[in-house]
Amino acid sequence: MNRKRLIVLAVVAIAIILFFASGANDALTLDNIKHQQARFQSWFAADPGLVAGGFFTLYVAMAAFSLPGAALLTLLAGALFGLGWGMLIVSFASTIGATLAFLIARLVAQRPLEKRFSRQLASINRGIEREGAFYLFTLRLVPIFPFFIINLVMGLTRMRPWTFYWVSQLGMLPGTLVYVNAGRELGELESLGGILSPGLIASFVLIGIFPLLARWLVEFAKRRRVARRFSRPQGFDYDIVVIGAGSAGLVASYIAAALKSRVALIERERMGGDCLNTGCVPSKALIRASRIAQTVREGKRFGIDADEPRIDFTRVMEHVHRAIDDVAPHDSRERYESLGVEVIAGEAWLQTPWEVRVDDRVLTTRHVIIASGARPRVPELPGLDSIDVLTSDNLWQLDALPGRLLILGGGPIGCELGQAFARLGSRVTIVQHATQLLPREDADIAEVLVQQMREEGIDVRLGTTASGIEPGPSHGDDGKVLVVERDGLTERLVFDRLLVAVGREANVAGLGLEALGIDTNARGTLNVDGTLRSLYPNIWACGDVAGPYQLTHASAHQAWHATVNALFGGIKRFTVDYRNLPAVTFTQPEVARVGLNERDARAQGVAFETTRYDFSELDRAIAEGETVGFIKVLTVPGKDRILGASIIGDHAGELLAEFTLAMTQGIGLNKLLGTIHPYPTFSEAAKGSAGAWKNAHKPERVLGWLERYFAWRRRGRSRA
Repeated sequence: MNRKRLIVLAVVAIAIILFFASGANDALTLDNIKHQQARFQSWFAADPGLVAGGFFTLYVAMAAFSLPGAALLTLLAGALFGLGWGMLIVSFASTIGATLAFLIARLVAQRPLEKRFSRQLASINRGIEREGAFYLFTLRLVPIFPFFIINLVMGLTRMRPWTFYWVSQLGMLPGTLVYVNAGRELGELESLGGILSPGLIASFVLIGIFPLLARWLVEFAKRRRVARRFSRPQGFDYDIVVIGAGSAGLVASYIAAALKSRVALIERERMGGDCLNTGCVPSKALIRASRIAQTVREGKRFGIDADEPRIDFTRVMEHVHRAIDDVAPHDSRERYESLGVEVIAGEAWLQTPWEVRVDDRVLTTRHVIIASGARPRVPELPGLDSIDVLTSDNLWQLDALPGRLLILGGGPIGCELGQAFARLGSRVTIVQHATQLLPREDADIAEVLVQQMREEGIDVRLGTTASGIEPGPSHGDDGKVLVVERDGLTERLVFDRLLVAVGREANVAGLGLEALGIDTNARGTLNVDGTLRSLYPNIWACGDVAGPYQLTHASAHQAWHATVNALFGGIKRFTVDYRNLPAVTFTQPEVARVGLNERDARAQGVAFETTRYDFSELDRAIAEGETVGFIKVLTVPGKDRILGASIIGDHAGELLAEFTLAMTQGIGLNKLLGTIHPYPTFSEAAKGSAGAWKNAHKPERVLGWLERYFAWRRRGRSRA
């Protein structure tokens, strides 16, 4: 505990001790104040400035130190100063004192409690940031909540002091008015309970819920006003119309049909969306082929000699397209129609919030779920329009292996495809503007991947900016040149094909959203709230078009929420929770993460401890010669509760599942350590991580006692 916090605690403790030791607590009773009313008034008449100033200072001090008696002082203010001046003095004194109590609680207890209850307070702080002023205003208006408790609790949140001050100033006015006015008739007041009759308390409660009720009514009126621009159909053809048959749209349609609602699914291109046709499935098929090639090269490590593998790129791409064809029936029109979904091919256009036009047909629906996905982002780079650019969309039409493949972007897509093409025989260069690959991961994780890629011959250029495309060199070389800059130096990189992998942008054009007033946010995704609802109460969005995570399983997670909220939102709406969302980059070694990593924890101000377990300690990894990498687990300081796990190594994606389950179900490292894992498997790495944490937190004092106990036992046996 720092010195400043100790000083404040000492001052508060001394003030409380003096208050009770001086008998002030016994003096501040209703009967005593009534008996001394005449003396108080004579003091005030003799020296109004001194009495008013002393009263103001006393009130501030009592509120600041959360001492009892503020209600009685408020009565006294009414008796001494009358309604007008009493209201003015008490209003400012009580607010200033409350703000001081707020700041004392923040200084003394906020940081320790955030360390201990970081997860719980994180959700509270998100709510405070979103609607804390309304919440505090409601509490201030209802006098059945002790104000000193409100001061202290709010000090533990991240509410801004100025917000706390002005909301408290306004919110306490009605209660202050009642008490000051009662003080004017102090002689007739029998008890404090006489001030707040049941009817008056009920009135305060109604006043207290008014801001929240008003906010809901304003939001409802705003949405109705927006929707009133359009004519609402008398009846509906469908309960839900889903736009887009990618991962999110398919899951939404499946759930809606399973719940026996009538659902239509509109797709303008191919069922399955990016994941099936241009993303997850083809990329993993390509990665599998490239890993086999690399395994052949590494056979000498295991005493198996083999020549350099001969890559038939045409047959590799046949394998990729065969994988797509084999998975396609799972996402096919026939399957979804058999589930009860009406699948419609065509371009969807929202002409009203309840009407979706597909070619010449208009579908009326109670709800619309937009799941139109995203597409590769192509930057504005001079000369880029002069070449045939590859993206993750059109890459799969290649019929020849690029000799020199240059990749713009070092995120998951660039890293996965870069390593795969390098293993298949391309000379690969990755140009990354950031100073590390996989910028969302911790630096030590990314560094392991960089070393592995460079060992495999990939030219990784970090902190490098592309500035333009130029014609290729002469002497018969028909390649192109990418001009790059790093540390003020310019360099020209020759390439045959350029793959752009700098991110993806939401598909929002061509849906009629602009006419409806549904806009996008700074990320370019649709503006939706935490329940995935748009400006209109019946239009929802999920998947890549909604963000913020462009992952297939994130899309499915959102699709459940969007569908259930659409069908049952009038009763209960569910907010999407991304805290335990896993992510995997399928390089070799794989990179996997769930929850917080060190970068996120520091950015959010969350205290943590780090436990690291290296694969070089795992028997199965040693046996297979796959010891590169480690597991890094973040926990609450002194506790075994998992805040996040980052893994780099073989089978990282599979290993991550155990940590994801543990975090979702509230299972700590102690229970992971007590779980039997089969030997020898990679899954033992999770238990090994728990063991490393336990070893770092072993009870040294108890172990010392045991050491002395066993020594005593040994001496006793020797004498016997």
